[in-house]
Amino acid sequence: MKLTAANADRHDLYQRSVQDVESEIEFVDTTFKKLRGRFAQVLREDFCGTANTCCQWVRQRDDNRGIGVDLDAEVLSWGTNNNIAQLSPDQAARVELLQRDVRETDDGGLDIVLAMNFSYFLFETRADMLRYFVSVFESLRDDGIFFLDCYGGYDAPRVLTEERECDGFTYIWDQASFNPISSLMQCYIHFTFEDGSRMDKAFAYHWRLWTLPELLGLLQDAGFSRTTVYWEGTDEETGEGDGIYTPATVGDADAGWICYLTAEK
Repeated sequence: MKLTAANADRHDLYQRSVQDVESEIEFVDTTFKKLRGRFAQVLREDFCGTANTCCQWVRQRDDNRGIGVDLDAEVLSWGTNNNIAQLSPDQAARVELLQRDVRETDDGGLDIVLAMNFSYFLFETRADMLRYFVSVFESLRDDGIFFLDCYGGYDAPRVLTEERECDGFTYIWDQASFNPISSLMQCYIHFTFEDGSRMDKAFAYHWRLWTLPELLGLLQDAGFSRTTVYWEGTDEETGEGDGIYTPATVGDADAGWICYLTAEK
C-alpha cells in the first residue's frame, strides 16, 4: 500500500526518517564498556516518545532493562501498542514506561541516561537546563554516564527547510523562525507523499539552540566529573559524515553537524 497523508502514521514516519536506534545503541553500549570496563544494564531514555530506543536496548542483551520517561500519554500509548508489542514477553517485561517530567524522576542506580534527538533543548533557560542535568546526575549510580546528542553549524540558526527522500515519502525539516537575541527557534517536521498529499506540522518544536560550550559548562556545574565530545568523521570519497564518532577537542566549521556528548559522574 502506498503511503499518503491520509493513511500514514506520524510516529511511524518519525521512526523511519529520524531515528537509527541500532547505531545509537551500539555507540552507547560500546562507549560505556570502553569507559567503565563493564557492560551497562539499566538505561533510562528521557523524552522517550515511542520508546523505540528502550526496545532496542532490551534486545541488546538478555539482562538489559529499559525505562522510558515522557510527559505525552498519547505517544507512550503508541509506543506500547506498536513497539513494546513487537518484543518477546521476556523483553517486554524489561521495559517500563513512565508518564512524568524527566526532572522529577525518583529512580537511582542507573547505569545510563539518554537524552537524544536534541529533545532536552526544550529547556530554554540556564536554570531549567541545570535543574535537569542535576536530576540526571542524582539518578545515576557512582560510575554512571549521561549520553546526549547536539547539533549546530552555521546553518543551524538560519530560517530554512531541508528535504530528504525516504522510502515512500519525503521528510522535511523546517526551521521556521530564529531569534538571535534569545536563541529561541520554532521548528517543524512535515512529510509529503508520492500522490502529492502532505502532512504539515506533524511535529513542532519550540526550543533554544544551545551551543556546545554552554552545555559543557552546565554539565560541569551539575557535578559531572568529565565531559567528552564525540565528533563524526568524514568519508573521504563522499565528503559526508561516516557515522564513526570519536573523542575530539576540535571540530570542523561545517554548515551542519551532529555530535554525541558523554558526561561521567
